[in-house]
Formats: sequence, structure tokens, C-alpha cells
Amino acid sequence: MTTQQRPALFLDRDGVINKEINYLHRIKDFIFLPGVFETCRLFQEAGFAVIVVTNQSGIARGYYTEEDYGILTEWMRQQFIHAGVPLTDVLHCPHLPEAQVTLYRMACPCRKPNPGMILDASQRHGIDVSRSIMVGDKLSDIQAGHKAGVGHLVLVHSSYEITLEDAQRAHYVAEGLGQTTAFAHWFLQGPPP
Repeated sequence: MTTQQRPALFLDRDGVINKEINYLHRIKDFIFLPGVFETCRLFQEAGFAVIVVTNQSGIARGYYTEEDYGILTEWMRQQFIHAGVPLTDVLHCPHLPEAQVTLYRMACPCRKPNPGMILDASQRHGIDVSRSIMVGDKLSDIQAGHKAGVGHLVLVHSSYEITLEDAQRAHYVAEGLGQTTAFAHWFLQGPPP
């Protein structure tokens, strides 16, 4: 007997879950974007795992530490739990080829646009990537999802400019993750007639 793998909603963090702030690492600066919990809840109720995959080069640059990142991440996870939408997992890549902190100086297969975090999470949690969704606010998120074989690639607006070329690489472009009506309908019920 084989167990069917479930799909996942893979989310970048900054610009998707929370307001984009360069090198965010303090709880007091973390601002959830509108509708995030509601959208995640819709997908969880439809059987999706909710997994965060985030580049954190601020660690490699020496702007904050792994401990700082861990404190913020645990706080974020608790907010999702309080909202009734516990996250399945949160993965991060602290590496950067030109890192100021020697420990993190490497070209890592996990750093988006590479697919390592998505592939790792998929193996760890029995995810069917072909039925999954990657939501990001930068081309590197879309590229990572494409390389991992994620079936649906969603680009959301944040402080980064979305070029026509970027938009054409995604399957769907939304104002934000919290655009639950069109966003969830398109994925969970199919395109409108």
C-alpha cells in the first residue's frame, strides 16, 4: 500500500508573509501582511502543507546571528499557531558566496534561485511538488520553484519591481498572498468559467 503525497504551499517570507524590510531580524519590525493567515488556512483545509523557505543572507553578512533568526522564527511560528494555522516547517539558507562571516561563505544549493530548500522539505514531509505552489516576490523564488518541479508558481507584489519577463515566468501574479478570493479560487477550484 502506498501513501499518497500531499501538496504544499511553499512561501517565501519577506514580502510574502510580512512586509519587506531589508535584513529583518527583530520582532518589533515584523509586520504580517493582510490576509496571510486566512489564505494559509484555506490551503491547509484543502490538505496542503504550509512551508516557509527563506534566504537569510543577513546572517552571512553579519547583520544578525542564527540565534536572532531563531528567536524571530519561533515567534512567527507561534503567531501562526495562535491564528490556528500551524506551519509544517520553516527552512532558511544563511549562506552567501561573498559572505563577510567566513562560516557562511559558500555557494549553497539551498540558496534560492537554487531548489535545495524546496527539495529538502519535500523529501522530509512527503510532498508532491508537481501539485504544489511556490509563492514569492522575486524572480529567484520563481526560479527555485521551477528547478524543484513545483507545479504552480505565484509571484506577488512587494517592494521589488516585477518586470514583464518575471511575470511571464510565473503562472499567476497577485497583489499579495492575502488576495484570497481570486488566489484561492484559481488554485483550489480551478479557473473561473
